[in-house]
Parts: sequence; structure tokens; C-alpha cells
Amino acid sequence: MKVDLNQARAALLNGEVVGIPTETVYGLGGWIESAQGIQKIFSTKERPFFDPLIVHVDTIKKAQELTTQWTKIHEVLAQACWPGPLTLIAKKAPHIDSYITSGLDSVGIRIPNHPLTLQLLSVISGGVAAPSANKFKKTSPTSFEHVEDEFSGEVKVLDGGPSDIGIESTVAGVEDGKVLIYRPGFYTAGKLKEILSQHGLNVEVGYAESPVAPGQLKHHYMPKIPLIIISPEMQWEEIQTKIELQFNKKFTNPALWIQPTNPLSASRELYQSMRSFVDLGHDIILCVRNKEFHEEDWKGIWNRLDKAKTLGLI
Repeated sequence: MKVDLNQARAALLNGEVVGIPTETVYGLGGWIESAQGIQKIFSTKERPFFDPLIVHVDTIKKAQELTTQWTKIHEVLAQACWPGPLTLIAKKAPHIDSYITSGLDSVGIRIPNHPLTLQLLSVISGGVAAPSANKFKKTSPTSFEHVEDEFSGEVKVLDGGPSDIGIESTVAGVEDGKVLIYRPGFYTAGKLKEILSQHGLNVEVGYAESPVAPGQLKHHYMPKIPLIIISPEMQWEEIQTKIELQFNKKFTNPALWIQPTNPLSASRELYQSMRSFVDLGHDIILCVRNKEFHEEDWKGIWNRLDKAKTLGLI
């Protein structure tokens, strides 16, 4: 259900959820000062309460008010990357609803780079908690139409056009003076290290998994049909029988997704392609493991694909 800015604001303040556009994916937003709105995020998405939410704000000052430990590293990265696809984890302020943080003592915060959502956030106090606007574990939405389809038109949505980046934000935190990326995305460890170095901070930046970030389950982002990772030399005719035996069903209309050579183009197309293949009537997706998959710029894309897959590399 398409709404305008004023209707979206009124709905949020009234304890409803609203689909909001960002440069990464569309989010399912609830006002952080409404316990009803926050809990409605979980019930609408059918999301377990152990998976924390990210709070979206429009200024660094608002971000600081949500934390008790805003370090120089946080400030440098926020100034350099916001508005943008980076979520920063920090110790939460006492007033933050424990449902937002899944009972943890930290909160993820970012300023999204989308003019419509920034305008919305500027007229709402505190901030808006928003995971991706899809059912739990399913493919994230990158357009108004995706959100409409996911919730059968029953969720109010701000239409901000297609998402520019197409996969969720990088999630990073500070531990013992080091920066750890818990969910890869547009901002790689190399990019963050370079930003910090430019500001005189010689900080180690690496990757780790942690419950403080969303998207840590083994299976996530999954399309409605099976997704199989294959190597470049494989042909459908050679592997069809083996796959059908594993699934105990026949597949008659496979789709093949070969990533664009540019990682930004690939991330922009990833979820759109997954959904399009379903809409076009395909019954299985074959995704070719490109030779660049191990390179850092592809880390976010392959993180999503490895969690979205039904079957591993064969």
C-alpha cells in the first residue's frame, strides 16, 4: 500500500510498521519509541526475537544519543561513510528497547543514503528500527513492488524507487581497539582501514561473526525456489539427474545467473534477479561461482549467496 511522507510518519507514530526505501534494500520500519511498533516488526516479518534490529537516524548527533560509548573510531567512520551503507555497533543507551537489541548491550546504527527516508527520519524523534522488508530468511526487497508482493499489499510503503546498492549494509563494531566486520557489504575491511589511516588511526580491521549483527544464521536471503551454486565448467544436462535425485523432484525450467563483472552491478542485480526468476516461472536457479568470488569486493555478494543457497557447490 503506497503512502506519502505524512502518512508514513503518522503510521510510525501510531505504532504501525512502514516499508522505507534505502540505498541498500527496503526496510520494515518501526518507531524506536513505540514498543508496539517494534514488536510489530517481528510479528510482520515472522522474525525471531534473537535477531537484532538496526536503528536508522538522520544525524550523527542522534546516533550518539543512542549509545554510551561513541569512540573516535566510530566518529571517523560515521563522518566518512554516512549517509551510506555502513552500520556501526556501539554500546546501547539505557532507554533503547531490549527488543531492538535482542537483549544485548549493543545497538547497530546507521544513516541511510536515501533522500525520502532521510526526510522522514528528520521529522521523527529518536529513530526508526528497520530490518529488511521481507519474511524472515527470505530474499530482501529492492523496490516498492517487492515489498508489496512480500506482504500482499498489507504494509504501508514509501516508494523511493529501486535501491542503488542492492545488498544490506556492512555491519562493523569496535572491540579492543580493533574494527571487526560482522556482516560484509559495500564497505570492505580494506576500505575502512584506508579511511581510518587517512585520519591518523592505524587500526586493525578484520572479519568476524557475532550475534550483535543481523543475518548471522546459516540460511538467509533465500528465494522461493532452490538456488544451487555451480562451477563455471558445469552444464545443466550433466548435473540435472544428480540434483533431481537430491531434491526428489523434476526441474524443467532452470534459470542461470552469471554475475556481472563489476561487483557493484552484481550486488544491485542480486536480489532483483532472484525475484525475477521466480516471477518468470523458473523452478530452480543455477548460480555460477565466478573466479573473483574470493576477492574482498565480492565478499558481501558471496556472503548473501552462500546463505541463500539450497545446495552447495557441486
